[in-house]
Amino acid sequence: MLKNLDPLLSPNLLYILRAMGHGDVLTIVDSNFPADSVASTTVHGEVIRFDGAGIPEVAKAIFSVFPLDSFIEAPIQYMQVVGEPETTLEVHTDLHRIALENSDREWKMDSVERHSFYELSRKTYAVIATAERRPYGCFMITKGVIGPNGKVM
Repeated sequence: MLKNLDPLLSPNLLYILRAMGHGDVLTIVDSNFPADSVASTTVHGEVIRFDGAGIPEVAKAIFSVFPLDSFIEAPIQYMQVVGEPETTLEVHTDLHRIALENSDREWKMDSVERHSFYELSRKTYAVIATAERRPYGCFMITKGVIGPNGKVM
């Protein structure tokens, strides 16, 4: 254990988050997502499992150390509800709220059509599979830059 770190931040996950560079994308998914097959094509190549934690717990841990990308319009993307592209579900607002609570600014969140989400997530840095049972609890978050002052640029 380390001081001031969420216990969900395992050594493996901390390594991955630190190894990611500006613009790299992390995929965080619910329990129904095809995490193993998608993760096999990512940079990391293996799924990171958090079978005992849902989206809120995992998001809280990750956003405690993860800077979002201020150089793109929407550094948080979520999987669209099929046939309802404008719908935002509770699981989406939960993650967005946690991201905002761990930041000094407003971050835009946007949706991605389901099949496009699958294709894009295959090209991300890593996939984190959670125990989230609410449908469409799937996200891609883009890593930002920490400036010389220690703040997100």
